[in-house]
Formats: sequence, structure tokens, C-alpha cells
Amino acid sequence: MTKRHGYALLAAIVAVVVVISAAIYVGVAADDGEEKPLVGGGTPHNSAAPASVGTWVGAWSASPSGAEPGTEADGMAGRSVRNVVHVGVGGSAARITLSNLYGQQPLSITHASVAVAAAANNPAAAAGSMRRLTFRGSPSVIVPAGQQVVSDAVRLLVPHDTDVLVTTYSPTPSGPVTIHPQARQISYTAEGDLTEDVTGTAYTGQTPYWRYVTALDVLSNESDGTVVVIGDSLTDGSTSSVGQNRRWTDVLADRLREPRDNTDGPRYSVVNQGISGNRVLGSGLGRPAENPSGLIRFNRDVLGRTNVRAVVVALGVNDILRTPQQTDANKITAGLRELRRLAHARGLRVVGATLMPFQGHRGYRPHLEDTRQAVNAQIRAGKVYDAYVDFDKALRDPYNPRRLRSDYDSGDHLHPSDKGYKRMAEVFNLNDLKGSAPAEL
Repeated sequence: MTKRHGYALLAAIVAVVVVISAAIYVGVAADDGEEKPLVGGGTPHNSAAPASVGTWVGAWSASPSGAEPGTEADGMAGRSVRNVVHVGVGGSAARITLSNLYGQQPLSITHASVAVAAAANNPAAAAGSMRRLTFRGSPSVIVPAGQQVVSDAVRLLVPHDTDVLVTTYSPTPSGPVTIHPQARQISYTAEGDLTEDVTGTAYTGQTPYWRYVTALDVLSNESDGTVVVIGDSLTDGSTSSVGQNRRWTDVLADRLREPRDNTDGPRYSVVNQGISGNRVLGSGLGRPAENPSGLIRFNRDVLGRTNVRAVVVALGVNDILRTPQQTDANKITAGLRELRRLAHARGLRVVGATLMPFQGHRGYRPHLEDTRQAVNAQIRAGKVYDAYVDFDKALRDPYNPRRLRSDYDSGDHLHPSDKGYKRMAEVFNLNDLKGSAPAEL
């Protein structure tokens, strides 16, 4: 080989290496962790954050549980809806899920955006963070009644433990608005299409609901997968401080992001799929049912989340308390074991929670306490879950185990205080989330 030919071959090899390196630099990872090109990042608003690699995980999620009262005719026609959501882990790219589950006609979204909030509990966007969302390359999307859509990914540097703004605009009446009603977070609305407005000044309407948006995923180097917590109001965070992110799952997310306490626990994100009033066995009225049971919604709200590695179940107390009251502990635990079976079919490990006391609550009756104790006995005996966290033991009054300890009680004798929620997360053994269950075919 001549020197001239040798130099040409060397130049060709260098060129190939440069092309491959560039492809790796701009690639992003799919749900399975493999690198793939970033989809839908080609708008004029998508150049602020460098491309990266990582793993797609759930950074935030909320279960759709009903239709917003008063929106039956017009929906949110002519208004921009700016949802404020809090992410536990950060990433270098983001995508969202929009739901029209409780809609009765197609939902037309002509403009949508995502941005990092300038400050906590604020509709203003951080400088340089506003991104226009696309759906299969288009800035608009039609969400059929009863269905959901996932946006393309956009490059966006999302810090962990921060608020993110997800904004949609629908120009036409769309009927009932799909919501998560107990957000414990204030979101905003503005008249007209102000989807990419960064100031937030016009967002004068306030709501305690999350509308349309049900998930936000990030491409993360901080997390190796997602823990999904399915539960009721105790997981939804009822009575926790609004806008302060003091649900027990928020504290658990902090612990998992930076394992402490001499543990080498897994690095997982946490998504909260709690619905206030939710039960294992019973659902609300309507088609689809409002407040669907844990059994009905498990596939959608748990197995349908991104890169799920483990499941936590904190359900059962409403089966006992709510009408019609279920006083047969065996029926409740049979339902809980079915949730475990569904998770095991995907090879997922399940950690369950004991049921906390509620003496002093208006619904308390001695025979209902007997049912609670019987359910907990089966959980502690290892007959329900792969592992369990004993919330009952951690929060009960040591002098009267039928009620919450006073400083852990919000005052209604059922829901914890902020201190009580923090205690729930503190007693969770992170190592119980490790490993997997043998898949059941």
C-alpha cells in the first residue's frame, strides 16, 4: 500500500469515527435503555439543552379518575391550561402523556408546550426552557374519546426536585375534561392561546386539578427505572400541605435518588398513582367508571408506566370504610393477591403496606377495626406480598394502637399530617425494592 493510499484510508476511518460519535452524542434512549434518535425535536425551541444518553423513566404521573364538573359542554375551549407538576428526578429530555379518558368526543389540542418553572408554585417559565411539543412531528393532535396520546420527546434540561409546566390549548369545545382532582398543587389557566408565554402573567385562573396531563417522562442519568405506587388518599397525599410536595411518595423519591442510611438501595424514580377514595375491589359509577378500582386500573396505571422496576401497593382501607363496606378480610386480601399476580406476570416485585388505624374517624366501627386487623395479619404473615412496609406499626399510637399517634394525625384521624407522611417514607426499606419476581406465564 502506498503512503497516499494509507493516508486516504486513515482519513476515511477518522470520518467514520466522527460520524458514529456524533450519532451517539445526539441519540437518546428508549424505554429499554437502548440508544435511539430523539424524536420530534426539530422545532425552533428545542436547542437549549445538550443531547444525552440515559434511561427513560417516569418523573411524575397522576391517575385520571373522573370528569371535571361544569365542563360537560365546552371543556376548556379557548383557554390555555398550564399544569404545574413536580418531578423527583431530572433528565436531559422530556415527553408527556395527555388523556381524554373521560371525554365523550375527540379532544383537539392545537398547541402544547413543556418548560421548567421559574420558581416553585409559579406559572412563569425559567429562561430558555420553553419547548413546543409535537405529536408524531405535528404541533397539533386529536385525542379520541377514551384514549391517550404520548408526545414526541424534546431536549430539555430538567433538574431533579423541581416544578415543570405542561401547557395545552384547545380551540374548540371538547366536552368533559379528564382530571386528577386531588392534586395538592395549584395549576393555572389563561384566556387564548398563550401556550408558549414565558411570563405567566396572564395565567390568572387557578385550579386544584391536574387537567389532561397524566404523565411526564424524562431521559435520566439519575435513575435506572421507575417504582409505581398505587394507592388511595393516603398515597394521593390528602391533607398534606398544598404546593409543598410532602406526600410520602415525594419523600421516598428523595431517598431513592440519593440512598442514605447505610443502604445501597436502588436508584429509582417514583410515580404516584394514588386516587383519593380508591378501593381494591369497588369502582365508582359511569362508563368508564370514575375512581376505578385497583383491579381495573392496574394495567393502565401501573404496568402501563415507563420502565417499571417495582410496584408498591397501599390499598384496602377504603374497602373497609366506604359503602358498601367490605368486612370479609379474605376478599380484600384475595384482591390484593391478584394485583401481585398481575405484577408477577411482568416479573415485577411487589411491596405492600399494612392498613393504618382510623379510630376517631367518623366512619370507625369496632367490627371494621376487626377487619383491618385481619387484613394486616395476613400481610405480616407473608400471605399477600413479596415484602411489606408496616405503616400501621410506624404511625399508630403506642398507647392505643387503634388510632394514629397524635403528632402523625392530620386531625381527621384517618389521614397523616406532613410529619406522618414523612414517617411513612422513612420506615420504607429501600432494599425491599431490589430484585424481581419470576414471571408467571
